[in-house]
Amino acid sequence: MLFKELAGYYEELEAVSSRLTMVGILSEMFKASELDEIDKIIYMTEGVLAPPFEGVESGVAEKTMIDAIAMATGHSKADVENEYRASGDIGLSAMAASRKSRLKRIAQKQFTVREIYASMRKIATISGVGSKLSKVRLLADMISSSSPAEAKYIARYPLGQLRLGVGDATILEALSLMATGERKSKADLEGAFNICSDLGAVGLVLRKEGMEGIRKFKVSLFKPIRPQLAERLPTAEEIMKRMGGKAAVEQKYDGFRCQVHKKGKTVKIYSRRLEETTQMFPEVIAAAIHDLDAESIIFEGEALAYNDVTGEFLPFQETIQRKRKHGIKAMSESMPLRLFAFDLMYMEGKDYMGIPYSGRRAALERALRNSKTIIPSGRIIATSPGELERFFESSIEEGLEGIVAKDLSSAYTAGARKFSWIKMKRSYKGELSDTVDLVIVGYYLGRGSRAEFGFGGLLCAAYNKSRDVFETVSRIGTGFTEKQLSELKERLEKIRSSGKPVRVDSILKPDFWVEPKYVVVVRADEITRSPTHTCGMRRQGEGGGIGYALRFPRLVGDETIRSDKGAEEATTTEEIVEMFSIQKHLSIAR
Repeated sequence: MLFKELAGYYEELEAVSSRLTMVGILSEMFKASELDEIDKIIYMTEGVLAPPFEGVESGVAEKTMIDAIAMATGHSKADVENEYRASGDIGLSAMAASRKSRLKRIAQKQFTVREIYASMRKIATISGVGSKLSKVRLLADMISSSSPAEAKYIARYPLGQLRLGVGDATILEALSLMATGERKSKADLEGAFNICSDLGAVGLVLRKEGMEGIRKFKVSLFKPIRPQLAERLPTAEEIMKRMGGKAAVEQKYDGFRCQVHKKGKTVKIYSRRLEETTQMFPEVIAAAIHDLDAESIIFEGEALAYNDVTGEFLPFQETIQRKRKHGIKAMSESMPLRLFAFDLMYMEGKDYMGIPYSGRRAALERALRNSKTIIPSGRIIATSPGELERFFESSIEEGLEGIVAKDLSSAYTAGARKFSWIKMKRSYKGELSDTVDLVIVGYYLGRGSRAEFGFGGLLCAAYNKSRDVFETVSRIGTGFTEKQLSELKERLEKIRSSGKPVRVDSILKPDFWVEPKYVVVVRADEITRSPTHTCGMRRQGEGGGIGYALRFPRLVGDETIRSDKGAEEATTTEEIVEMFSIQKHLSIAR
């Protein structure tokens, strides 16, 4: 496929807001691709060079792209910067500069998708002295040899700013339509995606082997599995009733969720966002190599810092310091970690995901019996609400978050949130059951004392998975530190959108829209019904155009942006509705 054809499909996608129409356009685009380029087209449409676990970044900053546009078109950097400042879109700036190029127009080259993708991958590998100039020249060559419409997407792509309004769920639906003429095979495709975390690989197998190949997808070492998630219930009685009177009850740790892959002496660790974090955990790597009774294994756990003298767990604010790139070895000595392993997905060539929890746990404990660094999570087998409640209270006394109850007969369901896992946390004792993770979709200008910051508040949304859109649930205008105000302004200015993003459903209009990218942790006094927020407003049977909103919301924690979660991993609309129901239940009980 020629890149100009791909740019044409992208233009169509930008011009529509209907998700069904977008699915149709994407399906036609995938059909038109060659067999060996569909994976590249999927990555480009996602705005990435590779799946997150490969850690391939373009290494292109806004200033680098501005220099490239200037070099390609003969405009001054100041002119390009002014255009960019006015439009807020690097792609529109590249298109405008290309249309009014001051250089002698050279013959346009018919770049293929493969050529553009290969050049972007090459740019990502350039480093060292003179690397910026080399990147600028490669980008300028692509822009100068392309049409203005192509230049728009060449400029946007390496910055992750395609602005197509396309999420993973929409791509999966389009792949289903491409392969079968219907959308109903999306569930099978999502199942394959959940065990490989690579949409490009899913598309490639689908083109080569059809749905038969998708249904044969297997767990692979060093391809992280999308984690299973827990539902919420507020009381021990409700949890035990849901579990049928008997459940494994594990302690819930407030640390880094880690998925460990080991083969021989090669160990890689992935975060809950499926990004590689191996370098953060040298003691876990050493324990995995020397202590585990398994040559090849994939398991999950929570890494938490602790005081080696007192045996006390340290707050997450201490553990998170491991994210630093330097001084990790010294920190592992002064602030050691333990990894509390809680589930097994694969071992010695065998897929354990379909095996009941009781069998997975027994096999995991056998593999861990020689390690003091990687140990099984604390747990009991409860047969009554009283046992569960007592274990919950003892876990809270130890400084932990709470518990997770697990169905002893359940499989590990990658990427799903099911009642086979149910969490109960200490925050459930308050009005709002738990904090929520919300996506920033807009922001407001500062007024009064905040005028100097140019930032005054956030418009935040929950993720509606079934609609693949972000529905507003909160305006946050209080509780910011000066540091947070400055950081938010700096980050959000870079992802500002000229109009409401396609995947945002909002009645409210902030001073500036932003692309749904950043997640913040929010606490509120309660959830209320709202005619101005769209969260839950489009649910069947709700009627009356009434949504859900947070009352007195404020940011939580020292880390302004939650770096371990992407936009589509935010709290969902369904969860907000469930939490409202839990809150209502607790109020009645009191």
